[in-house]
Amino acid sequence: MSSVNDKQNKAVPIPDEVMRKIFESVSEGIMITDCNKRICNVNPAFEFVTGYPREEVVGHSPAILQSGVHGPHFYREMWDQILVDGVWQGEIWNRRKTGDVYPEWLIISEVRDQTGKVINYCGIFTDLSERHHVETQLEQTITTDSLTDVSNRHNYMERMDALLATSSALSQQVQHAVYVIDIDRFKQFNDTFGHANGDFILATIANRLKGLVKNKDIIARYGGDEFVITLTSVADAEEARIFGDKVLDAIRQPMNVAGAEVFLNASVGVSLYPYDGTTTEKLLHNADKAMTYIKTTGRGGYEFYFDDLKTDAKRRIVLDAELRKAIEAKDFTLNFQPKVCTKTGAILGVEALVRWTNDKLGFVPPNEFIEHAEDTGLIIPLSDVIFEMACEAHNELKALGRTIPIAVNVSSIHFEQPDFIESLTRILQAHHVSAQHLEIEVTERTVMNDATETVDKLVKLKKLGFKLSIDDFGTGYSSLSYLIKFPLDYLKIDRSFIQQITTLDEKQAVVDAIIQMSHRLNMKVIAEGVEQDKQVELLREMGCDIIQGYYYSKPLPLDELVAFLSFWDEHTEV
Repeated sequence: MSSVNDKQNKAVPIPDEVMRKIFESVSEGIMITDCNKRICNVNPAFEFVTGYPREEVVGHSPAILQSGVHGPHFYREMWDQILVDGVWQGEIWNRRKTGDVYPEWLIISEVRDQTGKVINYCGIFTDLSERHHVETQLEQTITTDSLTDVSNRHNYMERMDALLATSSALSQQVQHAVYVIDIDRFKQFNDTFGHANGDFILATIANRLKGLVKNKDIIARYGGDEFVITLTSVADAEEARIFGDKVLDAIRQPMNVAGAEVFLNASVGVSLYPYDGTTTEKLLHNADKAMTYIKTTGRGGYEFYFDDLKTDAKRRIVLDAELRKAIEAKDFTLNFQPKVCTKTGAILGVEALVRWTNDKLGFVPPNEFIEHAEDTGLIIPLSDVIFEMACEAHNELKALGRTIPIAVNVSSIHFEQPDFIESLTRILQAHHVSAQHLEIEVTERTVMNDATETVDKLVKLKKLGFKLSIDDFGTGYSSLSYLIKFPLDYLKIDRSFIQQITTLDEKQAVVDAIIQMSHRLNMKVIAEGVEQDKQVELLREMGCDIIQGYYYSKPLPLDELVAFLSFWDEHTEV
């Protein structure tokens, strides 16, 4: 009997005719060389992609395709790896017969005879031109405000972070000025003339402001009627003041709106690097405080940040003391928002969201105490507490016969700690919880801070059993080309895109492109912030895998989650 099974399991040699058909029919280009690296044969896909007929390349070196993008060192390393491992793969830029340079994903493998001698090399490649084109378009859409054609908020943050990192490395004598610009009474204009004319006003203002800045400066639409400008390398406060006058003059110029002459004004807050802050967040925070101050005068104009604007100093002192006590006592609660499969209706997991109500401060918004924790370093012990509470919630659910994955958000500061993984491991062991029951959510900004170190940490987390998710995707920090390097399970599209997919075609196109690209990278897609029937229907049509949002449920305390899960089981056919 075993001999029969052996025969059945033995691989059957593939006939030459079948191999020839495969060679000629596959969509990937194939090039075969001899041991001296002279081209012996190419397939039709090679001819189609490169534009070279077979007879023009046979006998030649593959160097005929070299684009000049890569130097000799690149090719030496490539062949050194083939010599050691017998194979090399990676992205490479080659040149078509037309002279056009294009990207391809290339795999080169040795072919050896029975004695172990190399007799051929086989190169198989896929043309990446279309993917690069889509990626470029997508990144442009993600980083630019579609109405005003200036940077969006998230792209501004990214560029500012890069600017300040460079400035810090150069010298503290380098100065920059940050302007937060709020259009006065814009809501009144919007209500009077309608949203279309309101959009016209914003686009016109953006165009005027663009005329004031140089290429090295940064301008962005920061919110609905709010713009932000960074004037780089200013000589002194006087130069910053002169530019403030120019901003106001540009905005105050009359504008024809729907046949009426309209006069606008603005409130502008200014902060200076490094005096008023050395981080993007601090500079924006202080400029915003100065803007709010000038706005309360009701006369428009601009104001520089000064220390007396720290009106919330007392609250921050109380907040700091109470937060430290709360961390020590684990005086927080977790709410859980379900994540629902678009195909089956099954609840595939929940996201844990921390909440804090304090005797002295009342309910404290998460963004307030988390921001304070990040500023003070308390985010590390706070993150440990949240992770511990997620483990405890898992054990409570398990005791009730529920084993549902729980996603926990990880701050960039916590993620960057050298002992981050060891800390999580200790908590898991203390609560007897397997990592496979938990999901780690990191933001785009977190993973892009140090891409090389990020890959190493994500791989280690993956080996421990964690599911990995990139949160708030689409906010403009990451290059899509990096996604292929990260061992991610899920990609979570930012709610700002989801909220507008039924009204803005460009948002719909971006979401659709993200979903398709994620699937090609073997990642499942989660849409967060889903609230409407139309959004659900459209996301299903696009192939989105998982939906999270108030459409299905608000974040729930653990006892309400248990009741919700029972209700869902009874009323949903899976």
